[in-house]
This record gives sequence, structure tokens and C-alpha cells, in this order.
Amino acid sequence: MSAGTTTARISQRISAIAESATLAVDAKAKALKAAGRPVIGFGAGEPDFPTPDYIVQAAIEAAGQPKYHRYSPAGGLPELKKAIAEKTLRDSGYQVDPSQVLVTNGGKQAVYNTFATLVDPGDEVIIPTPFWTTYPEAIRLAGGVPVEVFAGPEQGYLVTVEQLEAAVTDRTKILLFVSPSNPTGAVYSPEQVAEIGKWAASKGLWVVTDEIYEHLTYDGVEFTSIATAAPELGDKVVILNGVAKTYAMTGWRVGWMIGPADVIKAATNLQSHATSNVSNIMQVAAAAALTGPLTAVDEMKVAFDRRRKAIVAGLNAIDGVECPTPTGAFYVYADVRGLLGKEFETSNGPVRPSASAELATLILDEVEVAVVPGEAFGPSGYVRLSYALGDEDLAEGVRRIQEFLGKAK
Repeated sequence: MSAGTTTARISQRISAIAESATLAVDAKAKALKAAGRPVIGFGAGEPDFPTPDYIVQAAIEAAGQPKYHRYSPAGGLPELKKAIAEKTLRDSGYQVDPSQVLVTNGGKQAVYNTFATLVDPGDEVIIPTPFWTTYPEAIRLAGGVPVEVFAGPEQGYLVTVEQLEAAVTDRTKILLFVSPSNPTGAVYSPEQVAEIGKWAASKGLWVVTDEIYEHLTYDGVEFTSIATAAPELGDKVVILNGVAKTYAMTGWRVGWMIGPADVIKAATNLQSHATSNVSNIMQVAAAAALTGPLTAVDEMKVAFDRRRKAIVAGLNAIDGVECPTPTGAFYVYADVRGLLGKEFETSNGPVRPSASAELATLILDEVEVAVVPGEAFGPSGYVRLSYALGDEDLAEGVRRIQEFLGKAK
């Protein structure tokens, strides 16, 4: 290196990554709680239920078996890959061989592996917006270009084929499709799923579909997998999923990707150098979850449904807030554009927030309630709240928000 030449301490690639806004909000809320503050967090999408006992017991038993104390195949334990293939046929009607499955360290690694495997520098990926915060960052890390297609509350946060058509260029390679949606809770109808899938096939696009909220739907709405709704896609589909949301296993870190054999082989090669195998104990627990009953999720859904109705009613009671009723996942995505520019009395004097990020900061600072601003998921003007927390905390949190926002002038 020549004299006087300086280099950045952090690479441009990593410096360009935005922090996970949802985890940042959750961390701040937990830090304030640890400091003794009565903070209520609507930030992280994390069920407040314990992992079902039979899953925990499977992990305990596995921990005592020496065979699980050793390295295992980077792509996943054979018994778990088989369970994932069988579960996919059961729940999605999509038949795959266990060799088409890669077990990952949570759903996020499945997202990263997928885009790292499919995307070359300059490739464009269409992302229906609002989107989960990790998607565009994983695409950029792979050298890809996220192309946002925004659907607001006026259309139920659901993009149309016409919007997607307008976003296609000669560099478009992938459509990302998520239903039920994080952050909006929106769910596409079977007809909409099929229409979008057929359109993607007609353009020769890959479809990457995140199905992690497949079991969390309400009001008689059914989950539809684009892989089966649009057989025209052939093998240009990658399915992302995991046990975190369905079985209250967010901390266990087991996800997976399903795709054509060559893609899975390449992604497995990547993972063999990055992390190698997922913890064997956690894989055994995940296999127990997938082969066991769905009783636990059915019980959780009763609570989620009750909380969903309560939070929507509570937020819609605030002048300037419009909160559509979601039919999936465990989030509400409230439109707060009617409050921006209004005056709020705070401990530091009157404030007129011009963006939802400023409004979210005020809510945390003034009434100690953590919500995630729309800037984390796309345009400003919205806030996401997870209702996967206890009923008492939800009621108290909504009450505080109502009290503060209700004083807007």
C-alpha cells in the first residue's frame, strides 16, 4: 500500500446494510424495560406463547444422544428434510423430494441463501411494498436491485398484475411474493395468487415465495401457495418457510428453503462455508413440530384473532388513524398520514411530526409504547404493530396510544 493511502475500516457492501428496524425497536423497548421503565413493545413479530411441550421434550431427549453431538450434513438432517417435504405436500399441495430442501438457521438465512444463489449484480427483484425489512438488504448484498411496487390501504395492501407489469424491465429476474404478509397482514385470494403466478410465468421470472405465516389466517380466509396455484411456473419457484411463527419457536432458529435441485445444491454449498449445519438439537425439535399436531397453532390463533379485533377497534377509534382489518399473520398496518403535521404537546414542548418515524419516536418517548414506523417497510405515513403480545399489555398499550394521539391539534 502506498504512503498516504487509506482504506475504510468497514467494507462498502456491509456499510450499506440498514439495521433491522423491527429488531432495533424491539431492542430499545427491552433495554428500557430492563432499566425499569414500563415500556410496552409492539415491535417484534414474536408470539408470547411458550413452545409446545412435546417439541421441548424432543430437544431434551436429543441432547442426550451422542450422535447429535457431532457435525451433520450441511443441508440438514435427513429426518427433518423428509418431514419438511411431507409437511409441504400436506399444507401446500406441493410435492418435493427431500433433496430439494435446505435447512437453514432461521428464515432469514433462507432469504439470504436464496438471493445469493439466484441473483447476479444488476439483476432486478420486484418487491411488493410494504415489505419485510430483510428482503431488500439481502437482495442488495447479492448485488441485486430491489424494485418496489407499492400498494396502499386503498387496495388492501395488495399489488395488482398491472402494477407488476409496469415495473418489469429487461433486467427483472425475480418476483418476491409474500402472502400472508409481514408487515400488513394482507392475504391474496386464490384467484389473485393464480393470476400473479401465471403473469410471472409468462414473463419467464423466478418467484421467491415466503410462506412462514401460512397457518395464521382469519375470517375464513385460506392460504394459497403460488407454487401450486400457478403450475405454469414449473421449477422456477423457491419456497421459504420455518417453524418460528407457527409453533412459537422464534428463538430456536430453524428455517428452510425449497427449490429445484440445482439451486438447493448451490445454496447448500454456500451454507457449508458460511455456517455448516443448523444445531442438531434444534433440527430434531423442528422435526417433532412438523410431524406433530397443529393443536398449538389453533389455540394461538384464537388468542391472535381476539387481539386482532381489539387492536383494530382501538386504533380506529383515534381521529386521524385508519387501520384496515388484516386477515393474516399477527400485525396491523395503520395509516397515520392524517396525523402528520399536527401538533402534539410533549415534555419538550409542542412538536409537529412530518414523518411516521418522528411520530413513532414521540409515542415511545412520551407514553413508552414501541411501534415500528412505515419507513422500515417502504413509504412514510404508516406504523406497524404486532398483536402477538399479551392481552393486558395490548390493551394498556392501545390505551396509551389513544391518550397521546387523541390530543393532536
